[in-house]
Amino acid sequence: MSSTVGNEATPAPVRTRNIPAEIARSWLLVPATRPEIFDEAANSRADAIVLDIEDAVDPKKKDEARADVINWLRNGGQAWVRINDVHSKFWADDVAGLRNVPGLLGVMLAKTEQAEQVKETYHRLDGKTRVLALVESALGIEEANNIARAEGAFRLAFGSGDFRRDTGMAADREAMAYPRAKLVVASRVGNLPGPIDGPTVGTNHPILREQSAITVSMGMTGKLALAMDQTTIINEVISPTPSDVAWATDFMNDFNARGGVIRDGSDLPRLGRAEKIMKLAVAYGVQPAL
Repeated sequence: MSSTVGNEATPAPVRTRNIPAEIARSWLLVPATRPEIFDEAANSRADAIVLDIEDAVDPKKKDEARADVINWLRNGGQAWVRINDVHSKFWADDVAGLRNVPGLLGVMLAKTEQAEQVKETYHRLDGKTRVLALVESALGIEEANNIARAEGAFRLAFGSGDFRRDTGMAADREAMAYPRAKLVVASRVGNLPGPIDGPTVGTNHPILREQSAITVSMGMTGKLALAMDQTTIINEVISPTPSDVAWATDFMNDFNARGGVIRDGSDLPRLGRAEKIMKLAVAYGVQPAL
């Protein structure tokens, strides 16, 4: 949290983020009960940080945690905030407290199950703040198309742990294929950026790398992180590889050299893929392989 001298607050030294939230890969969840690490998280390698005043906070400490988050945001911090679900007794205070707070980049709405919940949150804030819908239940997954088309919806995220508790499904790739695919398809239906996958629990980096690769293979374009050291691996795996960038560069050079002429039916999809890779490579700073 920012330091204070008398009644004057010292702005938090926060790194300027260059990765747009639409293509942010690593979303670092930071417990709101630990304001002493907010600055460190903001200066980490995470593309986006999410100060968590929902699951990470004991109900008796919600008011204190929310106040610490608002204070940090008002004094130079910039972050997303995971707020409590609309059925909780804390949601109304969350949106009222965060309304028009400088430094708030958007909110992650916990346990989203209906489009109306996104719309109501959006309008209670200010009708401008982005709402990232965290889908964590069977009902939420089945309503994902409608949620993605809700007014104020910015992006979808998968609350995989709560989803497994709700359904009794296993954590393996096959069991989680349906909800992941559902969120990917719903995001396309709603014309949203790709969805954000659930977190990997634990400190095993090879498992994190493997699960991040599954994220990419399913068409998801971001992943929640539970620790700062997870963000580097997530960013690396979700980014185009140097080989991908080399292929895209060669294709675009050849395409432009022949005047942008489409030769056959395979050129258009390859052009689309090459343009997407080049855009991401520039945003993420990935250089082509030599």
